[in-house]
Amino acid sequence: MLALDLDDTLLRSDLSISYRSRNAIKKAVAAGVKVVLASGRVPASIERYAGMLGMRRHAGYLICNNGSTIQDSLSGDIIYEISIEPEIVLTVFDLADAEGFPVQIYEDGIMYVSRDNEYTEYDEKLTGLRQVVVANFRSMAARGCHKMIIPGDPMLLVPLEKLFRSVFEDKVTLFTSKPYYLEILPANTDKGTALAKVSAFLNINQNEVLAIGDSMNDEAMIRWAGTGVAMANSDERIKNIADLVTEYSNDDDGVAEIIEKYIL
Repeated sequence: MLALDLDDTLLRSDLSISYRSRNAIKKAVAAGVKVVLASGRVPASIERYAGMLGMRRHAGYLICNNGSTIQDSLSGDIIYEISIEPEIVLTVFDLADAEGFPVQIYEDGIMYVSRDNEYTEYDEKLTGLRQVVVANFRSMAARGCHKMIIPGDPMLLVPLEKLFRSVFEDKVTLFTSKPYYLEILPANTDKGTALAKVSAFLNINQNEVLAIGDSMNDEAMIRWAGTGVAMANSDERIKNIADLVTEYSNDDDGVAEIIEKYIL
């Protein structure tokens, strides 16, 4: 099984997938490899890339929301999902709002945010999802959600993350997917736990799984996989835990290089 992160891994800086990478993935599928796309994106934002790779015509899985949702690429069915408990969502919102940070959540392919900000605008361009600023965000968030993002200046998010870790301890999963996005997921939820579930669905042994990523939201997946690979453009912390580091970045077909060298 081959698990691929999207942004800054499989996707180039212009958010496209190169012909070489698409061809390598399709050859791997033809050789019997199961492909999993594993991203922090919501299902609606991943599906178009799954379509480019022909994953609507063969069995595969989409790990969405950094592991809180798993979708069958062939049928489109959600086969696993978990949400953050409403009381925790409200506490996260109240703390973030008191510290002056906006909060965003996703539902039905729409990105809802508590206040307008430059980082959410960037996320809108990145994911292609429509942004909606909600006046009574707290009331909406009270229903619970698959994940929360707190966008903000990376330097200011560091003390906020420390505050959250002291308040919530093991009740949530916390990490920065990008330096300016602090993500909150349900406890014990990440790409690694989701990849383990997919492996169980397919009856594939852990040591037969190769995972490629670049950021801290890929850490659990890279640690769990039999072979964890970091891109040349990866966060240095990811390079340090990976079994392999590509010689090439996401703009230079690093994914294709690994597939051709270690799978094909």
